[in-house]
Amino acid sequence: MTTTANADTKIIDLLKQNKDESKPKISIEFFPPRTEVGVKNLHARMDRMKNAIDPLFTDMTWGAGGSTAELTLDLSAHSRKAGHVSNMHLTCTNMEKDGDPKKAVHDALQTAQDNGIRNIVALRGDPPAGQDEWKAAEGGFACALDLVKYIRENFGETFGISVAGYPEGHPNAISEIEDPSTMSEAEKARSSTFDGKVYTCKDEDYKKEMDYLKEKIDAGSDFIITQMFFDTAVFGAFVKDCRKWGINCPVVPGIMCINAYGGFCKMTKFCKTRVPAELQSKMDSMKDDTDALKAFGVAYGVQMCQELIEIGVDDLHFYTLNLEKVVYGILEGLGYEVKATANEADAASMVAKGSAWARAGDNVKCEHGNGVVKTIHEDGSATITIDGEDKTLAKGKFEKVF
Repeated sequence: MTTTANADTKIIDLLKQNKDESKPKISIEFFPPRTEVGVKNLHARMDRMKNAIDPLFTDMTWGAGGSTAELTLDLSAHSRKAGHVSNMHLTCTNMEKDGDPKKAVHDALQTAQDNGIRNIVALRGDPPAGQDEWKAAEGGFACALDLVKYIRENFGETFGISVAGYPEGHPNAISEIEDPSTMSEAEKARSSTFDGKVYTCKDEDYKKEMDYLKEKIDAGSDFIITQMFFDTAVFGAFVKDCRKWGINCPVVPGIMCINAYGGFCKMTKFCKTRVPAELQSKMDSMKDDTDALKAFGVAYGVQMCQELIEIGVDDLHFYTLNLEKVVYGILEGLGYEVKATANEADAASMVAKGSAWARAGDNVKCEHGNGVVKTIHEDGSATITIDGEDKTLAKGKFEKVF
């Protein structure tokens, strides 16, 4: 067990210490890899990136439904041993243990505390397969706000707490717009277009998002880390809106590193992220040139960060995708000293373990053999293609293969 004297410093205190420095501090995020080889390689990358860029803090994600619970805890503890200040993600829904809908969450927090981890990213987590939104288990958590309250009620000020912010609105609050001419200027500014359809978080829904974010901060959260975005004007507007809502804590921009065309398109479409037309055009023009795309990812990242620095951010938080080349390139382009050369020979092993929930396209196993999910239905059942034949199986009769 780690003593209080040896535990991590709270990130909010580190952010406050950094306010008078000429450049923003740097922080990074990793995810639990799927294989033992990937985990071993991530350990090495943690060591290299600590020495190369000395991040202010380092996030470790948590798979929905607790699918990476043990590994997330292990990696968070390892990051501390490597000298990082660990910021552990924790989702709170569908975390039942021994019949208690809150026990697994409590146990995770206790384990984190015992290992000297003092910073938690409080999240809801993804809904079960086939559902668009959560229906809380009786006596369980319904949302991240519940988790923030639970931490403060049961662990007091032991942990620093950060929460997610969504400059464009949470994906669940983003709607398809039949007639784009009806959008307000604010709605247009955060809108996105995919497959010829226009999406945005309507003003009335955006207000609900901001009201909820204010509740999370008032319940005891220390600062906000945002969802990815590629239009810095949207981030700037979000920060101004936070201040209008009386949310005066630090707002840390989450910067998604552009590493591959396919991943970029998949993520932005899934989250309905606004992609400026010139960015999409540039990405399309080099989709088959991996090296050129990474170089562009660096250049665009530098441009974004320069604009964020002008806005006045205290920290640049990079979603690394468990890689380092683009992060190093961006920081060098901004004038930071990077004390290492990128080594991505292990890139193929950096595949996320992923959510416990099976989605369309995922590999699953069942009594009939292994197959691929074709469709997830509202009742949680699934149509699965096995040896070229479609079978519909009830919820609980198939299991995702990682």
